[in-house]
Amino acid sequence: MAPVAEPRPLLHVATLLSMRKRVVRRRVTRITAGEEATVREDHLAAEEPLEIRVNGRPLAVTMRTPGHDVELAAGFLVSEGVVRSREDVSTARYCAGATVEGENTYNVLDVALGPGVTLPDFGLERSVYTSSSCGVCGKASIDAVRTRSAFDVAADSLVVDAGLVATLPDKLRDQQEIFERTGGLHAAGVFDGTTGEPLVVREDVGRHNAVDKAVGWALEQGLLPLRGTVLMVSGRASFELVQKASMAGIPVLAAVSAPSSLAVELAAELGLTVAGFVRGRSMSVYTCPERVRSVTPAATGS
Repeated sequence: MAPVAEPRPLLHVATLLSMRKRVVRRRVTRITAGEEATVREDHLAAEEPLEIRVNGRPLAVTMRTPGHDVELAAGFLVSEGVVRSREDVSTARYCAGATVEGENTYNVLDVALGPGVTLPDFGLERSVYTSSSCGVCGKASIDAVRTRSAFDVAADSLVVDAGLVATLPDKLRDQQEIFERTGGLHAAGVFDGTTGEPLVVREDVGRHNAVDKAVGWALEQGLLPLRGTVLMVSGRASFELVQKASMAGIPVLAAVSAPSSLAVELAAELGLTVAGFVRGRSMSVYTCPERVRSVTPAATGS
């Protein structure tokens, strides 16, 4: 992201404060049929609202796991077609006085756009509420979320080995630090389509938020468009995840579960590869199967 002057220390401290709230402890009663109940402490994945403001104007509220909030906001703005590069974002800061007592809850984040970048006039139908379960809700119609991408994923020349894709669920799972403690988070990871190495993995109670955090990280690093990469998600492949992949320039979306019909329809329109049920050595490729090579060519001798 573009250099941030005065707000930088605040963002750093605020992120540390949010990180401490990613896991919440609570006493639970463990019951097994035919045995005495026991009481013990358990860990829960934290879920809190985040209001995203742009140039001081409220844009969206999402239920998220605190942490990587700036990435989340940046990735959301990429998926909405507001920003395309790190130069499009000037600053991002938590808003003090978020409560009537004037306290900073670290649940309101204001993003200032860079010079020359204007916020589209979404109107009331684009004033959105995003939940951890369903992604963006309340848009006027399906056509309203068919955001035009600045990147042509259909032109991406990536051809990925099926064997490499088959390794991604385990690689994703290996980096789910908070899932190990709570069992209650989704994950999204961007992987190099040639080597299978992870570029970034993010967790959140919402799979859409996890993707936004990963894309926001890429925006901060100046890596958009993410050509030659695979987006691996821990849940199903929805319409909006296809949209988010397209807006970030990612040519392949892989999921451990099924895609929706609308996700497949949009992916076919965009020329984006969708693979579902990636489990073990197998997967179902629903669109653009030519990007997934089932048999690795034998090495030729010299």
